[in-house]
Amino acid sequence: MKIICIGKNYLEHAKEMGDIAPEKPIFFLKPDSAILPKRNPFYIPNFSNEVHHEVELIIKIKKLGKCINLNFAKEYYSEIGLGIDFTARDIQKKCKEKGHPWEIAKAFDQSAVISDSFIDINSLRDINFHLDKNGETVQKSNIKEMIFSIDEIIHYVSKYMTLKIGDLIFTGTPSGVGPVNIGDRLEGFINDKKIFNVNIK
Repeated sequence: MKIICIGKNYLEHAKEMGDIAPEKPIFFLKPDSAILPKRNPFYIPNFSNEVHHEVELIIKIKKLGKCINLNFAKEYYSEIGLGIDFTARDIQKKCKEKGHPWEIAKAFDQSAVISDSFIDINSLRDINFHLDKNGETVQKSNIKEMIFSIDEIIHYVSKYMTLKIGDLIFTGTPSGVGPVNIGDRLEGFINDKKIFNVNIK
């Protein structure tokens, strides 16, 4: 199982990162060791002084596919979840300044929160999602705000790598990313349903 993460897939987030909307999907990978075990707290790593939360809708792949036609992309998923792509922003910034790859800032152990449950996407009339930090909403958006749709992402990524059953695609984060600190509580919601709860230590 692999975790595929899409970058800069919301216009306002691209702007807050000092960039413009990409012409094609940008993606990177997290290893399976990045998964935060369910109901475990997230411990801020000692190598970073600025870890940010990035809430994202997650699609679970249910069918093996390579070079998937855009018209058939819907056949490769049926469930949607929610997660967090924790990012060591200070490390990422240093890597970018030197022109180095920045997986070290994204792929570290337990940097991927994955919701306890997934929802049948066809059961949802609309898909709003938000992240609360200590009871206050800090990120919120709607699936329609994505620059590249789920189908477009699957079509594009499958040109370069085979998608396998159980693979997870983090579809990008909206604006409002920010730092987490010891003692914070993060709660993720799809519509009004709480999908995950994470304590920061």
